[in-house]
Amino acid sequence: MSEPPRNDAPDSVPDPFEEMMEEETTRDPDLAVIEAGSRTLRTQAGPPQADVPGRPEDPEVDRALREVETELAGRWGETKLDPSVQRIAALMDVLGSPQRAYPSIHITGTNGKTSTARMIEALLTAFDLRTGRYTSPHVQTVTERISLDGAPVSAERFIETYQDIKPYVEMVDAQQDYRLSFFEVLTAMAYAAFADAPVDIAVVEVGMGGTWDATNVIDADVAVVTPIALDHTDRLGTTPEDIAAEKAGIIKKDATVVLAQQPVDAASVLLKRAVEVDATVAREGLEFGVLNREVAVGGQLMTLRGLGGEYPELFLPLHGAHQAHNAAVALAAVEAFFGIGSRHARTLDMDTVRSAFAAVTSPGRLEVVRRSPTVVLDAAHNPAGALVAAEGVTEAFGFSRLIGVVGTSEGKDVRGLLEAFEPVLTEVVVTQNSTYRAMNVDELAALAVDIFGAERVQVEPRLDDALEAAITLAEEEGEFAGAGVLVTGSVITVGEARLLLGRG
Repeated sequence: MSEPPRNDAPDSVPDPFEEMMEEETTRDPDLAVIEAGSRTLRTQAGPPQADVPGRPEDPEVDRALREVETELAGRWGETKLDPSVQRIAALMDVLGSPQRAYPSIHITGTNGKTSTARMIEALLTAFDLRTGRYTSPHVQTVTERISLDGAPVSAERFIETYQDIKPYVEMVDAQQDYRLSFFEVLTAMAYAAFADAPVDIAVVEVGMGGTWDATNVIDADVAVVTPIALDHTDRLGTTPEDIAAEKAGIIKKDATVVLAQQPVDAASVLLKRAVEVDATVAREGLEFGVLNREVAVGGQLMTLRGLGGEYPELFLPLHGAHQAHNAAVALAAVEAFFGIGSRHARTLDMDTVRSAFAAVTSPGRLEVVRRSPTVVLDAAHNPAGALVAAEGVTEAFGFSRLIGVVGTSEGKDVRGLLEAFEPVLTEVVVTQNSTYRAMNVDELAALAVDIFGAERVQVEPRLDDALEAAITLAEEEGEFAGAGVLVTGSVITVGEARLLLGRG
């Protein structure tokens, strides 16, 4: 593999990084926000265009895609976890092990996985590598999950890939006690599409957990662990330590592990696993991190410390301190892939890194989809995600009054999520999305009334009515009063809202 252009790193570690190390080792990984300045930046890149595909315009292609979606939906849902990779491994064998045709970066954690994957992909693409990216869940269309060259595969290619592997899927189905799941088939499609392209590197986000996740049939050169918090506790464990033990399964022998800030007990489990398999560890706050960040027009301006040196004046068109930390993790992962910090002691080419970060998009993550009043979408679905979303929306927008539209899924810590948003939401409109996983609106309303008080809660069972009600409440203060709307609680709710607001 050819090495990307690099600049020489500074001869010594800068004093600001020493200060950051001292601060970062004591901060709460989920709540900390590095204090932002008031300077703003206008970037030539302009506002990013989110790459969320709509339905195919060709009626025949749309019909064929719906048939594939129906067949996939008839399998085990992706929220059902079976502690085995036996079926997906069997499918990979009959497909000729496409997942071994390229190197990979594997990403687990609780929050920030998709945004981090998108940043890693942007950096690798900027260095002229052909990338494949596999993320989940999708915001609007299932084809979003499989990307080539930084863009979702076309509906035609998605259908073709499914048809190509379908006979092998049916062969494995017949040999196993249970049919392959929805997520297992999609994972196989992604790995097959990447090999067929072919890609230079795959960026793969786990679906849930790590050890038994369907994606974990790869031996990634770089394993990334974003912040771990409580989520999917019925499947992964009830403590950060338990959850970390499951997620540590993606750390393979002789790999490099890039760790975001973690709760102490989770970090201990991850570090123990790294020692057991002789993996090299890079830790946020020690080997790399965020040196400085300031709010900017349309995003933020960051200075990051990478494994090879300092990267100043990076514009990121995403909001929130958590996205700056995701960016630091992404940068370290790409440096590790190129051997920086181990074989090389130089930074990546600065201009290339700047242009890559300036082009990053992450649909449904503090994404503005309307003005007057401003409507922001965020896919937070657990308390940790809600806390950083609340911090981010407060910092980036400074609304005088913020109306929440909340639709959650069953089985989540909904009370914790609502409590995290309560300080920043003036009023909340509770609703539900159209899927079977949606939490009943009356149950959600009862929790909301308990936390917000009845006078701050409005109930609208239909999402379109909820959006209209929230926008009406925001408009009551007048056009220039600074009120806004935040739609949150579930990726599904955000995706449906996005379509209703004309962004699909």
